[in-house]
This record gives sequence, C-alpha cells and structure tokens, in this order.
Amino acid sequence: MSEQLTTITIAGFALVGAAIFTLAALKAWRGWLELKRLELGSGQGHVAASRGPVAERIEVADLRERIRKLESLAACIDL
Repeated sequence: MSEQLTTITIAGFALVGAAIFTLAALKAWRGWLELKRLELGSGQGHVAASRGPVAERIEVADLRERIRKLESLAACIDL
C-alpha cells in the first residue's frame, strides 16, 4: 500500500509540475504575441527600418563578405 501511495504522490507532483510549466510557457507565448502586435501596430515591424543609411551600408558590406566566402568555398568543392 505504501508503494502505491508513493507512486501516486510522485505522479501527482509530476502532473502539477507539468501544469505549472505549461501555464508559464503559455503566458510567455501570449506576451511574445502581444509584443509582436505592438511592433506591428507602431510601424516598426522590422528593426532595420529604424536604422540609418550607415548601418544599412555596413550590413550590405557584411552580406557581400559572406557571399565572397561562400563563393570561395564553392570554388574549392568539385560536385
């Protein structure tokens, strides 16, 4: 009888823990969705839209560098 009571107790605690975790994850999800709604509503849906021209030029230069590295890797591999 004691072994069954222990098993039921452990199962109960596991169920309560899973419920707490699920509720916390649901609250975090709803918070993230609300944040995205606020971003879309304010017109700043993308962070790059608020950057200046200098930051955009740096990002383009970074992308060009990545492409150059990928092209050099592709040139070394015979398919």
